[in-house]
Amino acid sequence: MTTSFKALGLAVSAIALTHLPAYAQTKVTNEGITPTEIVIGSHQDLSGPIKGWGVPVSNGMKMATEEINAAGGINGRKIKLIIEDSGYDPKRAVLASQKLIEKDKIFAMVGPMGSPTVLAAQDILFDAGVLQLFPLTAAEFTFKFDPAKPQERLKFNNILPYVESTRAALKYMIDTKKYAKPCIMHQDDEYGKSVLDGFKQELTALKMTPTAITSYKRGASDFSAQVAKMKSDGCDLVVLGTVIRETIGAMGEAKKLGWKVDFLGATPTNVLEVPALGKEAVEGLYAAAGFEIPYEDTAKGKVKDWLATYKKEFGSSANTQAIIGYNAMMTFAHYAKKAGKDLTGAKMLDALESGDVFQDIFGSPPTKFSKTNHLASTVTQVQQVKNGRWVLVKDNLNF
Repeated sequence: MTTSFKALGLAVSAIALTHLPAYAQTKVTNEGITPTEIVIGSHQDLSGPIKGWGVPVSNGMKMATEEINAAGGINGRKIKLIIEDSGYDPKRAVLASQKLIEKDKIFAMVGPMGSPTVLAAQDILFDAGVLQLFPLTAAEFTFKFDPAKPQERLKFNNILPYVESTRAALKYMIDTKKYAKPCIMHQDDEYGKSVLDGFKQELTALKMTPTAITSYKRGASDFSAQVAKMKSDGCDLVVLGTVIRETIGAMGEAKKLGWKVDFLGATPTNVLEVPALGKEAVEGLYAAAGFEIPYEDTAKGKVKDWLATYKKEFGSSANTQAIIGYNAMMTFAHYAKKAGKDLTGAKMLDALESGDVFQDIFGSPPTKFSKTNHLASTVTQVQQVKNGRWVLVKDNLNF
């Protein structure tokens, strides 16, 4: 147990023990459950470098919460959602998590934002017996767990993982376009290193070697040195372990140099903001993706209605991030409902591991977990920016 949580003095009565023959006992909190509500926490970047992700994710979570509560809640309990601003700063994420556990008495952490911030805070959650569900990062530490470490069993993810999706997309691109000199530019943190791992693993499987590996510090805005090196090294495909502004910056720098090269982004590049803000600079960008991005003028049925409701409530068009945030809460609600009226942490964990399937309204791959697998899906798409819109190139990919 961390020093910070020894000080919290969490009551023994708030911890339930679950029993699995193949596992040591896992402590799961029963805090945050009353006869009328379930208290859920999240930390998001609402003011920092990836607030373009954090704000719409928060909006999507709020929209789902309102929808669930309006329909009577979860087995009669309403959700109380508390969102803290981490600013994409690991230290602030730790403080936010401590506050949510100690003061707000959350039952679960749902949809927390960012690889470095989630990594910094997750052990605090596990020490307190708090489930970490569906974080907005696809790093392996959010779903891979060691049965010998029972508290790691508290983590589940439904986001397409960076390593596997990068591998699947890269394999497809190399197989179809016969690239010979693949390179990478990645953010120098847990997210970027996960993309790098996928890049290296797939090249090894294909008996290829990287032509250039470049990186940048989180928050950087000048990518001229990285792009110049990759151009000089003769790269014919650049994998981007970037987010929004870095994607635009790197591709803009390439165009400034007159360098015609194909770019393949990791899943965080597959958002509406990249073509909306990057315009001509990002035309032609390929990206790994988990589901097709809906557009207001072509969406149908429930998705069209959902987009209209989001725009009316928040005054802006919904994007990928909003959908992910919405799905995080709807997925939580699905499994909490399955856990039954007598909700406990142990029953929630059992429901998550039951193999029951959740299907969203957006056509994503089905969500399904088990006692040995806490990752929902690895099925990958490749999409491309054409005429300012993301279009599907290939779906149902696995590495």
